[in-house]
Amino acid sequence: MKLILKETINSLGIIGSEVRVADGYARNFLLPQDKAVLATPQNRRKMEQERAKFEVQIAKERKLAEEMAEKLEGVSCQIAAKVSEEDRLYGSVGVRDIIEALASQNIVVEKRMILLQEPLKSLGSYKIPIRVYKEVEPEVTVEIIPE
Repeated sequence: MKLILKETINSLGIIGSEVRVADGYARNFLLPQDKAVLATPQNRRKMEQERAKFEVQIAKERKLAEEMAEKLEGVSCQIAAKVSEEDRLYGSVGVRDIIEALASQNIVVEKRMILLQEPLKSLGSYKIPIRVYKEVEPEVTVEIIPE
């Protein structure tokens, strides 16, 4: 089903863009939540008229994201973990641990923003990218130290 987005959705696209999604996703989520409208000629014309307003909103979102990226760039946090004699972690450090470590520094990020490929399982320093906005991904240094 073709829809026109009324707001930016990270997994789909930016506000005002035309996207094709599964019928169920459109009927059960996007349309009832008023996040999109059907891509009819009438709605296309209406969205074209509102394009200038969307451009301003996109610019604001991008500016806020870049400001947050500046705050995040160069941030370092330490996470203490239990280790064995071979400097291997007993568990692993995951996204939730990174969120808590950043929250202790008054930096609020959401779980979906942290781009951690797999949990960290050994001591050391790691650069973890955080997706603030499309194509805006500052890196945060996470240092795992023995407890």
